[in-house]
Amino acid sequence: MEMQKALLALEDGRCFNCASFTGGGEAGGEVVFNTGMTGYQEVLTDPSYQGQMVCMTYPLVGSYGTNPEDLESDRIQVAAFLIREYQEHPNNFRSTAALRDYLISGNVLGICGFDTRALVRHIREKGAMRGMISTKDLNPASLTKRVVSEVPSMAGLDLAGGVSTDRPYRLVNDEKEFVGASDLNPSVWRTTDGRPRVTAFDFGIKYNIARSLEAAGCEVVIVPARFGAEKAMSLKPSGVFLSNGPGDPEPLDYAIDTARALAGKVPMFGICLGHQILGLALGAKTYKLKFGHRGLNQPVKNLLNGRIEITSQNHGFAVDQKSLPADVELTHVNLNDDTCEGFRHKSLPLFAAQYHPEAAPGPHDAQYLFDDFVNMMKNR
Repeated sequence: MEMQKALLALEDGRCFNCASFTGGGEAGGEVVFNTGMTGYQEVLTDPSYQGQMVCMTYPLVGSYGTNPEDLESDRIQVAAFLIREYQEHPNNFRSTAALRDYLISGNVLGICGFDTRALVRHIREKGAMRGMISTKDLNPASLTKRVVSEVPSMAGLDLAGGVSTDRPYRLVNDEKEFVGASDLNPSVWRTTDGRPRVTAFDFGIKYNIARSLEAAGCEVVIVPARFGAEKAMSLKPSGVFLSNGPGDPEPLDYAIDTARALAGKVPMFGICLGHQILGLALGAKTYKLKFGHRGLNQPVKNLLNGRIEITSQNHGFAVDQKSLPADVELTHVNLNDDTCEGFRHKSLPLFAAQYHPEAAPGPHDAQYLFDDFVNMMKNR
């Protein structure tokens, strides 16, 4: 396998000599790390990673190839993929393409051959920062200057709008079945058997969230991020879901206003970015974490029953639990840093989780949250 010399430069001047296993090119974005040993294909296609260069802490990546069944969206979302050692020959009966070929098909740079754990330690100590990879500009001083001038900060950017659908759709066998223009009406629903009907706002929704809602007994129609509260209510849904997505929630005024307008009118459930949007809508504040939570092994304590859940997470921002209003109850905390991982309103039918109960990849400890949402809609 042919490799090309490459350079990774961070905005603070730290540089790593490495090699591209996907050919020549350049990429920039916020450098983040994921602590999972597996699940790299789900990571690559998770819209919450839009605009980020993802480093896997586990050193050997690529051993099981890629396949169409493990996608979480219809394309690769990461800006670049950073690993210690690429496994060139996958050995898995489900594999249909090698990781290298999959990245090349999406025009995404993959680099290897450097100390990824040194990179992760640096990010943990100094905080998340912008970076740039190049196979053309191998001068550390030059590439570092370009990071500062060419790569935007994630803070203040509306990244969700770039990954949201522009038309409402259903997910059928992981294919989008568009259901018409934005002026939908209640006739969009197919079921007449009393199943809960969920309008899901797409801020970067993962396929397995839609699958999990359907597995819990819901019919799901996914709508654009800017669909609005009035249009959502015109569908007469049983409940509204606010999805995961990339980046900073504060610039998403349209989403925050929608969540605020819907609160109390219909049961609501938010995950990840949806958790932050709902928090802002209720009057809480959000902030950027030093280096984020990304992996499939994050311990969370459920304060309602005292149980510990091992969870899948992917977020760089969080809700400030000290800013939660008096009528909002903290329900889950992260045992690593005591950050807010979930809340519920004391009187209105709404709740949210910062982590990913649908997993993909990861454990299924929190799948019960989808059942809680269904029960909330049925008891409304």
